[in-house]
Amino acid sequence: MPNQVPQVVFRTRVRDESIGGDNPFKWQDVTTDDIFKNKNIVMFSLPGAFTPTCSSTHLPGYDEKYDELKALGVDEVYCISVNDAFTMYQWGLKLGAKNVKLLPDGNGDFTRLMGMLVKKENLGFGDRSWRYSMHVVDGEIKQMFVEDGLMDNCPTDPFEVSDVDTMKAYLAK
Repeated sequence: MPNQVPQVVFRTRVRDESIGGDNPFKWQDVTTDDIFKNKNIVMFSLPGAFTPTCSSTHLPGYDEKYDELKALGVDEVYCISVNDAFTMYQWGLKLGAKNVKLLPDGNGDFTRLMGMLVKKENLGFGDRSWRYSMHVVDGEIKQMFVEDGLMDNCPTDPFEVSDVDTMKAYLAK
């Protein structure tokens, strides 16, 4: 795993009311530096939007305890997944996520360079992210919590250490 976050460009969609119509969004490239430079960031990664653990516990936990993370000095909290911008947006709406920023890694570039891209062909998912969380200060990875069993086509979906409570306990030290 790297000491620094990889340099990539994320293809995101942002609201632009000047467009009008039913889909007032435009493409906006966001770089690694836009997210991490001169900032104290918590990022967590999960296998996919609309999947069970990701939707019932992982994202909701971070969203609910966002203010507690901010009180521990975090500037922003990001959830990244190997999904496209449209899927991440709709997932956030469906869950009512209010605080955590959803970051699409549609091509898996960031995830691949982090060494966290795994095959989930056994579930029909293709390539996805392994579940992990990390604390990043000015682009430097200070701490990572990686779920055990990192492998292609893992028969289980471990969720023990990338949760918000583990991150909170680490940050509170």
